Amino acid sequence: MFERLKAMLIKEFIQVLRDPKMRFIIFIIPIFQTIVFGYAVNTDVRDIKTAVYDQDNSPASRDLTARFAGSGYFRIVEHVYGDRRVEELIDRGTVKAVLRMNRGFGAELGAGRVAPLQILLDGTDSNTAGIVLNYAGKIAAGYNDRIRLEQAAQAFGPSFRIGGVELESRAWFNDNLESRNFYVPAVIANIVFIITMLLSSMAVVREKEIGTMEQIIVTPIRRGEFILGKTVPFILIGFIDVALITLVAAFWFDVPIRGSIPLLFGATALFLMSSLGFGLLISTVSRTQQQAMMSAFFFIFPAMLLSGFAFPIENMPEPVQWLTFLNPLRYYLVIIRGIFLKGVGLAILWQQFFALFLLGIVILGFAVSRFRKTL
Repeated sequence: MFERLKAMLIKEFIQVLRDPKMRFIIFIIPIFQTIVFGYAVNTDVRDIKTAVYDQDNSPASRDLTARFAGSGYFRIVEHVYGDRRVEELIDRGTVKAVLRMNRGFGAELGAGRVAPLQILLDGTDSNTAGIVLNYAGKIAAGYNDRIRLEQAAQAFGPSFRIGGVELESRAWFNDNLESRNFYVPAVIANIVFIITMLLSSMAVVREKEIGTMEQIIVTPIRRGEFILGKTVPFILIGFIDVALITLVAAFWFDVPIRGSIPLLFGATALFLMSSLGFGLLISTVSRTQQQAMMSAFFFIFPAMLLSGFAFPIENMPEPVQWLTFLNPLRYYLVIIRGIFLKGVGLAILWQQFFALFLLGIVILGFAVSRFRKTL
C-alpha cells in the first residue's frame, strides 16, 4: 500500500510542480494577490473630496469650513458659487459631498437662532454616503456645542458651566478600527480556497483528458489510495500558501496574530478537507479541464459572497442565512479572524472546528464514493 501511495504522490508532485509557470502561479501569485487585495479591500472612508458652497462668507461659515477641512476626513477641493456647478461636480463624481451654507448663516448664529447647514451627498454608494453623513453630523454637533457654550458664557458669565455626557469608547481587538485588519485574514482564506479548489477540480479530469487514466486503471492502486495521492500534494501546497500569506499579512500589513499558529494550521487542515472534497467532486463529474474550471468558479463565487467576507451574514435574508451553514468558508473565516485578531482558542471556536470536520468528512466521502476506476 505505502509503495503504491508513494509512487502516486511522486507522480502528482512532478506533474504539478514540473512547470515553472505553475510553480509561479501556486506560490508567488498568492503573495501578490494578498498585497493587492490588502490595499484594495478597504472600507475606511477618508480624504473625502468635498466642495464648499458658502453663500454667507462670514467668520462663522469659514470657521465651520475649517473644522471640516481639519477633521482629517474631508478634503476641500473646490469652492463653488452656483447651483449648476454643484450639480456638475456631483454628476461627474468629482466630489462626494458638497457643504452648503446660505446667506445669513453667521447672523442667525449670532442672534441665537438655528442656522441651517446642508450637506449634499453622492448616494450612489449608500454605505460610503452613510459614513460621510455620520462624520459630518459629528463635526456639526461639536461645532454646535461650542457655539452654545460661548453664548452661555456671554449671557451668564465665564464661570457658567453646562453639564453633559462625554462618550469614551474603546474598541477591543482592533484598536484603531482599521478595516484592513478585518479583511486581510479573510483574503488569506479566499486565496487558499480558490487555489486548492481549482487544482483539485482538475486533478482527476486531467488524467482522463491526457489519456493516462487507462494506465491508472490497470494498476493495483485502490480507489482510496488514488484519492489520497491526489489530495495530499494539494494539502501541502495549501499549508505552504497559508504560511506565505500569513507572513505577508503580519510583516507587510502589520495585521496582529494574537492566537495559536498550530491551531491555525489545524483549522486549515479541516478546511482543506472540504475545499479539496468539492474540487474532487467537480473533477469526477467533469469531462474536460475547461468544464471543471468553469464549474469550480460557479461554486467559488457564491461561497465567497455567502461567507461573511464582505457582507454580514446577519443582514442576509433568513433563508440565505440557513444556506450559509453549508458553506465551509463561513466557519474558516470565523476561525482565522478569531485567531488573528482576538487570540481565542479551541474553547471558543470548537463549534466552527466541529462544523468544518463534519462538512469535510461528508464532502470528501461523497467525492471518494463518486470516483470509479473506469472510463
